[in-house]
Amino acid sequence: MRLRVRFAKVGKVRFTSHRDVARIWERAIRRAELPIAYSQGFTPRPKVSFGLALSTGYESDSEFIDLELEDTTANPALPDADQLDGLPATLSNALPSGMDVTAIAVIEAGAESLQQAVNSCSWDISLRDVDPDVVGAVVARILAAETIPVTRERKGKPVKDDLRPGVLDLALVRSEAGGVHLYAELGCQPRALRPSELLGAMDLRDHEGLVRRTHQWMYDGHERREPLAADGAPRVPPAGDARRRDHDHVRSTGRPDTPTIYPGEPHGFVNAGRLADG
Repeated sequence: MRLRVRFAKVGKVRFTSHRDVARIWERAIRRAELPIAYSQGFTPRPKVSFGLALSTGYESDSEFIDLELEDTTANPALPDADQLDGLPATLSNALPSGMDVTAIAVIEAGAESLQQAVNSCSWDISLRDVDPDVVGAVVARILAAETIPVTRERKGKPVKDDLRPGVLDLALVRSEAGGVHLYAELGCQPRALRPSELLGAMDLRDHEGLVRRTHQWMYDGHERREPLAADGAPRVPPAGDARRRDHDHVRSTGRPDTPTIYPGEPHGFVNAGRLADG
């Protein structure tokens, strides 16, 4: 049986690296006495696969890990799909503070890996010491740009690249407390566009505050869905959601005709609780 687990990574634990998180999960699986399957060979390893790596220092409401359990048909004592209700709490208790399992579901054995399946991520980026009007003008400039040329390092050599195709949505959001945030949906294929790269292109790198990944998205035809929603079922955003409509426009045309700037309350894609804190 193959399980997909959704978990959060917030607070001090955000300073752990991707490699540290892998070790934390191996310990948690042992503590929870989860019957994980192992690879064959001289050095058996647990059959665990992670989604897209999260930069050290970033928070997330939407991290994923796939776990392969031993064959339940060969061992009837192992849990089946109807016996997973208590597993999120069991795993959360085995994880450090700030890492909490929010959903678990059984997935097909041949399901595409998270690394291959996730096409984009939504980000809530808080900004420090900025003028909202200036940031709004920068957002408009980025969305109107045909290209965003940058130089990246690849295999030790500088390579010219264009960030613009990876900016699927970008919006300025102001909280009631006066905080300034960017909502960004950034592409992950063939190479992930990082929030730090976007901020660098916007000349806002020195103003970066807390960055939180709020969603990861998979495209299924003209629809997009999460690998596993917080309620345990993959789903798409509500059809009437304002950001959903704008996202469809950006994705279908490649570029919006006008900048998308949302004052006031967010529209369901950015964590409202975080924004309210400023």
